[in-house]
Amino acid sequence: MNNPYEKLLNRKRTWTPVQTTGGTLKEGAEETIYRALAIRHMEIPVGNYISDALEKDVPASARKLLESNVKDEIKHDLALGYITNAIGVNENAEKEAFRLRDAWEHHPDHTLLKALVIERAIFFVLLPFFRFNGDAGLRTVSADISRDEQIHVATNSLVCSAMGLRSSPSLDKLRKATINWILQPLGVNTVDRYLDKKFWLDASDRLMYEGKAPELTSTKASRVPAFFEHSNVNLPQYA
Repeated sequence: MNNPYEKLLNRKRTWTPVQTTGGTLKEGAEETIYRALAIRHMEIPVGNYISDALEKDVPASARKLLESNVKDEIKHDLALGYITNAIGVNENAEKEAFRLRDAWEHHPDHTLLKALVIERAIFFVLLPFFRFNGDAGLRTVSADISRDEQIHVATNSLVCSAMGLRSSPSLDKLRKATINWILQPLGVNTVDRYLDKKFWLDASDRLMYEGKAPELTSTKASRVPAFFEHSNVNLPQYA
């Protein structure tokens, strides 16, 4: 019988990022999308956190899956880099994201915990935000990354539990500072809930404390690209 780590590894689907073309972002979401895209600079550090943990005391049965997850982070960084090639970046947001990345890297909590919190309570918020408010290329990339991240979060939750790791209040404070900065340009109680800052902040809190956010259940369904809304270059290549 497969152990839980093997089951997660077997659930993975191979995909290859492609260079997308720029489209139209939802009006009112643009500045937040650029801030959220700047957080792509956390993808490689998250991979490094896992690599660092692999050099220590992670369960032997989890090693193959964790090594696979590190490769995913490199692919996510590439895919999001293609998005920024297509729609550009906000230089001020990029600088602030590097400052936040430094704060995460210097935080003393275990590297696996930092990876878990970033992926579960930040990336899991930003990916559906991209899907509801991004252009066609960004929506497809976020769906592909989401499938990987579901496995990453399940992996890191299992490993942290096996190792008896619990995040500190200061790590939660850093999580709140990060997600608040990303969502700061949005309004509150807007007509469109996907442009409502409180909707997304509440989702981050629930993902952090409960491990799930019922308000995001509509994002569970895998989003199959509608071919008529994409140029062929926007469609990822699946194995």
